[in-house]
Amino acid sequence: MAKTPDDIAALGFEEAMKELERIVRDLESGQVKLDDAVKAYERGAALKRHCEAKLADARAKVEKITGAGKSLGVEPMDRET
Repeated sequence: MAKTPDDIAALGFEEAMKELERIVRDLESGQVKLDDAVKAYERGAALKRHCEAKLADARAKVEKITGAGKSLGVEPMDRET
């Protein structure tokens, strides 16, 4: 897999998504020269990988916190009536 460029690696998820959305809009407009479109596509692919990695990290953290859907070993408390 290609190494993520340092400037992309430094971006937070929201920043990377915003740039990726801009690239997609520019490419969809059809107003980008071919060479620039290829460069934008390559950057967009790197941004996509970066966002996917950020989401995977967040998902792993949430699963760790929640016990990945496993029971935390808590049992119902006996109530004396």
